[in-house]
Formats: sequence, C-alpha cells, structure tokens
Amino acid sequence: MKNIIFVRHGKSSWDYQVDDKDRPLKERGIRDAHLVVGELKKRNLDIDKCFSSPANRALHTCLIFLRNLRFDFQKFQVTEALYDFSGESVSDFLKGLGDEDSTVMIFGHNYAFTNLVNLLGDAYIDNLPTAGMAILEVDVERWKDLKKGKTKELVFPKELR
Repeated sequence: MKNIIFVRHGKSSWDYQVDDKDRPLKERGIRDAHLVVGELKKRNLDIDKCFSSPANRALHTCLIFLRNLRFDFQKFQVTEALYDFSGESVSDFLKGLGDEDSTVMIFGHNYAFTNLVNLLGDAYIDNLPTAGMAILEVDVERWKDLKKGKTKELVFPKELR
C-alpha cells in the first residue's frame, strides 16, 4: 500500500516584482498552513519522506509543516520535478520513488495537484485550494505501478477557519 499526502502551497503574494519561483506567502497563506498542519498532526501518520517544489511559496509552506510535525530534515528533499503545473512531471516523480517508502508528502502547485488528486483518487474536487491537503491511498507495492486509489481525506483551510 502506498500513501500520498498532497499539499498545495499557501496563498501567495503578487505584490512584488519577482520571478514566479520567488513569490512569497501572504500572511493568510502562513496562517492557513498552520491550520492544516494542525489537522495533519492529529492523524499521527508515519511519513517516510517529504518533497517540495523549489518555489518559495511551496518551500515556505513545506517548512511550516515540517517544523510543526518535528519531521526529520534528513528525510526531506527539494526537487524541481514538483515545480509542475500540469501533473505530468509530478506523476513521473511519484512513479520513480523508492519502494521502501510507503507514505510520502509532497508540496507543489495547481493545476498539477488538482489533476492528480482527481486522477488517482476516487473523489472529484473542482480545486485543491491553497494550503489544501489531500491524502490518497493506492493499493500497489511499487510506485512505478501507481494507479487509481482512494481519497482518504481532504482538508481545506476555509473549513478550519
């Protein structure tokens, strides 16, 4: 069994003249990330590895989660493959993971994450909102065999405010 925790980056700011990868989180994005990780902590999941897009907004969201979870940074990696908006690169990345890891948490972007949550899960969503989290379970032993599974949980910040 493989589990994927998808977390879309928090609400970002367009107030600065910076490249897309450098856009920072807004205060709301920071607050929402804290709300959602609070819900994740209640699940006591055993997360094997964590990966983030290199974009500032995704990485900042990820660090909020990792610090709150007291996650071992030795099991964390930034990867360009998650700076993807279609889902193709993210899908290829997931299929290339080591089979020793059962549960992974990834931080990235839309529309990639909404597309993959709908493709791999069994509950349709219109949009994975900023700082939104989807936990999926797929009945495979090898990541390269990734297929449709079950949407175990959806956590959206607006439901927690």
